[in-house]
Amino acid sequence: MMRQMREVTKPIMLLAAGAFVALMVFEWGMDASGRSSGGFGEIGRVNGAGVAYDDYMAAYRNLYDQRQRAQEEPITSQQNRDIEDAAWEEVVNQILIRQELKRRGISVSDDEIRAAAQYNPPQDLRPQFVDSEGRFDPAAYQAYLAQAPQDMLLMLEAYYRDVIPRGKLLRQVSSGIFLSDAELWRQYRDQYEQVEVRYVPFNPSTRFADSLFTVSDADARRYYDEHEDEFEVPARAQVKVVVLGKAPTVADSTASQELAASVLDELRTDGDWNAVAARESSDQSTAQSGGDLGVFPKGRMVPPFDSTVFAARPGTVTGPVRSSFGWHVIEVQERWGQDSARARHVLIPIARTDDSEIGLLTMADSLEDLSEEVGLEAAARTLGLTVNRQEISATFPFVTGAGQIGEGADWIFEEATAGDVSPVFENGQAFYALEVVSSEPEGLLAFEDARPAIEATLVFDRKMARGAEEAATLRQVIGAGEALPNAAAEAGLEVRQAGPFSRNDFVPGLGRQNAAIGAAFGSAVGSVSDVVKTPANVFLIEVLRRQPADSLAWLDQRDQQRQAMVASLQQQRLQEWITALRDAARIVDRRAEVLQPADDEDQPQLPMMF
Repeated sequence: MMRQMREVTKPIMLLAAGAFVALMVFEWGMDASGRSSGGFGEIGRVNGAGVAYDDYMAAYRNLYDQRQRAQEEPITSQQNRDIEDAAWEEVVNQILIRQELKRRGISVSDDEIRAAAQYNPPQDLRPQFVDSEGRFDPAAYQAYLAQAPQDMLLMLEAYYRDVIPRGKLLRQVSSGIFLSDAELWRQYRDQYEQVEVRYVPFNPSTRFADSLFTVSDADARRYYDEHEDEFEVPARAQVKVVVLGKAPTVADSTASQELAASVLDELRTDGDWNAVAARESSDQSTAQSGGDLGVFPKGRMVPPFDSTVFAARPGTVTGPVRSSFGWHVIEVQERWGQDSARARHVLIPIARTDDSEIGLLTMADSLEDLSEEVGLEAAARTLGLTVNRQEISATFPFVTGAGQIGEGADWIFEEATAGDVSPVFENGQAFYALEVVSSEPEGLLAFEDARPAIEATLVFDRKMARGAEEAATLRQVIGAGEALPNAAAEAGLEVRQAGPFSRNDFVPGLGRQNAAIGAAFGSAVGSVSDVVKTPANVFLIEVLRRQPADSLAWLDQRDQQRQAMVASLQQQRLQEWITALRDAARIVDRRAEVLQPADDEDQPQLPMMF
């Protein structure tokens, strides 16, 4: 029993810790708001209620740890900024939920807590109390409760005091969800009913030459005036940029190869695969089992690895072999001709060495310090770096070599003016620094600049109209008794075949969930559709075969389908409800003010990590 109690204690504590910072979770999670707080005190307000710094930091630390556990690389400044914003959203939502619970008078009684604790344990605890057939054993769980220490019982009580009211709120928010059998059948039918068709694509965009159509000034101007929203252009800026990529250098690759060669020598000398794989291999799935890959067929592994395995003599250690994953040192333990093999490996990634990483960080620091003193171009010349000039759009801020630069874009369009030099920013691909040369606010593209696009659009529309006319003529021929293949051949058109496919499938040549797919399922077998227009093509479609959905199979899974769809709709309604709460709330975010370092008012301070 004591062993079981020790095993159960950790999940309970994790439940309590995880619940403390849960985001919009109604079936579990302790409230992250409403406690008095030390530290900086309030960093904002929600409908007059304070957002405590300590609660914000608890959410931040939890999200930071989650992100760091999910990746090997350190958290970048852009990721850190995203985490800060996510933590703020989390604590705001928790306060809104607590306020709504109070407004609706939702609470929990001691009897409800006792009943839930005895018969409905948290889901994470259920696996600890199962019988020999894997079913939850309530007697075993109640026996644990009878001997559990007081602090564990207090944590469980706090858990239920939060969970049960949230469950009641969820039921209120998502009440009234009803799915009829007809709707369930329609969803099932859309997934499983199939048709096979043949069709004629008219391909107007290539069938008719542009020279057949002209666009007058009046037509172009009328389109421009009636479709102004199409010519809105985002804010944009001309910038100078210096990028320090994080990709391994040639020297790093050489160092990785040299390490792989030394691993090869070591394994050939003493053959201690368990020790070497655990110490050196970056393949975490095999590192603790001596690099054992088990038995695999030819063709499963990446080509360089695969060809080596099926060429090497079993029992020999070979390599290093380079693949997209890095350098492999390989031993083929057994092989069955060219059919399958058993092997093990140690994987050395091609990554920056410690010295290379330190050099990159030092260079980034030097670039930032020098840029503050002498400007970006002069700093780059001093450090031997390249300065490029690019246009940055507010809607798609992308820099060659650095990728998406959300943090840099915020600085460009919200803080900087012409001539300003940024600090060095960091994302997953690179460190980068920017200098604003010029910027333009969002606005409308001038008519003369928009004219080529307008002409192309109107010409395409006229091609589509001409294609629809041809299709209508061909449909009359078919209606008079001509078979679709013969009528198409006489008109010099191609007949294609597609299927079987369902309503939800993407069909090459026809598209997905458009008028063509609708016509395929809306026409009788053997009939030819009327003219079908999609955004990019014109078709005539003939249904060859139809496979109805199996109504008996639907009945067998109807209850499970209903549960899954209701759960999905509950989450959708919950998200909509939270969004509506936020839209109506009075939210004051004072993070930039409260967390500003006293000695540097121009630089935001990142939350402290402990």
